[in-house]
Amino acid sequence: MDSKERFSNRVDAYVKYRPGYPKEAIDVLYNTVGFRPDSDVADVGAGTGIFSKLLLERGSRVIAVEPNEAMRGELEKLLREYENLRIVSGSAEATGLPDASVDFIVCAQSFHWFDRDLAKKEFRRILRPGGKVALIWNSRLTEGTPFLERFEKLLQTFGIDYLNVNHRNVSAEGLRAFFGSRGLKTACFANSQRLDFEGLKGRLLSSSYVPLPGHPNYEPMMRELHTIFEQTAENGTVSLDYATELFWGEVH
Repeated sequence: MDSKERFSNRVDAYVKYRPGYPKEAIDVLYNTVGFRPDSDVADVGAGTGIFSKLLLERGSRVIAVEPNEAMRGELEKLLREYENLRIVSGSAEATGLPDASVDFIVCAQSFHWFDRDLAKKEFRRILRPGGKVALIWNSRLTEGTPFLERFEKLLQTFGIDYLNVNHRNVSAEGLRAFFGSRGLKTACFANSQRLDFEGLKGRLLSSSYVPLPGHPNYEPMMRELHTIFEQTAENGTVSLDYATELFWGEVH
C-alpha cells in the first residue's frame, strides 16, 4: 500500500486513540533546540494535527504538510480556531514550500514513512540557515509487564506487515547519516495511556498494520485482545506505555 494512503480509513480511531506527547518533550524544543513563539515550523507528515496543536499552543506559526486527504481534512476541522496554522497538501519529498521558508521542521511519528534521501534534500531546501530538524516518536514499550508483552505478541501474530513498517526499523546509523557530521542530539521521556477495552481496541485499530473487519485475521485478533485485556486489566484498564524519543540537529 502507498504509505501516503495507509491511514485513510483509520482517521477516526487515530484522532480518538493515538497518544499525545509529554509536555517535557515540547519544553526541550523551546528551551533547548531553539523553537520560539515567533518561529515558522513545518510539521511534515502532520496527520490529524496532534503535534501541530502543541506547537500552536506555544504561539509558533505552523505549516502542516500532509499528503493524505482524509487526514488533512480532519486536521483542518480540529484546528480551525488557530490563526497561525497553514495547511499544505504535500509530502516530505515534495512539500511545495518555498526555498528557505521555515526555521524548523518537525516530524512526529512520520519520519519512518519517508524516502530519506529525497526528504533530506527537500528539508535542506526549505530550511533557513541554521534551521534544525526534530524527529519524535512515541515508541511503544514491548516488555516490562504481562500486558505489554502479550500485546506485542498479538501484533506479531495478527499484524499484516507489522515488522516491515515498524518505526524501530530506523536505526541509529540511519539517523546519524541523515543528520550528518554536525551532531545528533537526543532526549527521551516516559509517556503512557490508561485505556479501557474500547480505548485499547481503538488504539489497536489506529495502526496501519492491523487488519480491519473483513480480513481473516480480524476476528481471531479481537478475541485474543479481549482475552489479554480480561487477564491483565487492573480496575478496568490497562497501561500502554511508551518511551517518547526526540532526535534533533542540523541537516547537512
